[in-house]
Amino acid sequence: MAALPGGNAEQRLRLLLSGLKPGIQVPRVGPVAAFGSSVISAKAAVNGVHLHYLCTGDGEHAVLLLPGMLGSGETDFRPQIENLNKKLFTVVTWDPRGYGHSRPPDRDFPVDFFERDAKDAIDLMQTLNFKKVSLLGWSDGGITALIAAARYPSYVSKMVVWGANAYVTKQDMEIYQGLRDFSKWNERTRKPLEALYGFDYFARTCEKWVNGMDQFKRLPDGSICRDLLPLVQCPTLIVHGEKDPLVPRFHADFLHRHVRGSRLHLMPEGKHNLHLHLADEFNKLVEDFLQ
Repeated sequence: MAALPGGNAEQRLRLLLSGLKPGIQVPRVGPVAAFGSSVISAKAAVNGVHLHYLCTGDGEHAVLLLPGMLGSGETDFRPQIENLNKKLFTVVTWDPRGYGHSRPPDRDFPVDFFERDAKDAIDLMQTLNFKKVSLLGWSDGGITALIAAARYPSYVSKMVVWGANAYVTKQDMEIYQGLRDFSKWNERTRKPLEALYGFDYFARTCEKWVNGMDQFKRLPDGSICRDLLPLVQCPTLIVHGEKDPLVPRFHADFLHRHVRGSRLHLMPEGKHNLHLHLADEFNKLVEDFLQ
């Protein structure tokens, strides 16, 4: 996508939205109070649902941030929305269907929900007239990014994933079972999501997510997307926090072995949300890789 003309962020986004495909609706466009006027909030009709996204920056390189389980652009990527280079990149975050402000519908977890998210994500960016895109995927968003890069190789320029896995083991399910009772989650993680969803929706969806992940354990080799990894063609950076309590190191090693030409970067002090707690280091790593 060519850089958008000058003017403030809202003017630039309105110009972008004016070129949408016929029949696409954008129910709301406006600044996000939490971030200020440089970040625009909007929705687009994609695959039968209205997907919410945030957009900032006017660089030629389009980057889509893909959130984790129960996450949204607002809750999962504040340091990236605020601080990734807005001259180099046009940064878009999205809320997958049933998450964040992409409701209704309520979130569900059929066995192909990652595939569905991957198609939604790519179709959203195409709806917004981005010619190519790089993907930054965290946790579940990393799985979605891997599938999207494999399914749409000509559309994805580069990819960064962290906290992601291509299959589910018995050890993983023991970890996931510990997430069912979200009252035991770290308060800093739990509070923004509880405020976004309300107690009932949060609790119900968390339970459904654990059940959804358990589906993969029953498939051959516990596969989510193992067979798709050799299809990834774009330059790929796999980041792993060595103190990640949710995704063991062997998952990052597996991705590195099976995504051709990928690079593995270890962060010794990184936890699962390393992009938040080590944001400056992470952002620099990403910017250097994407350029």
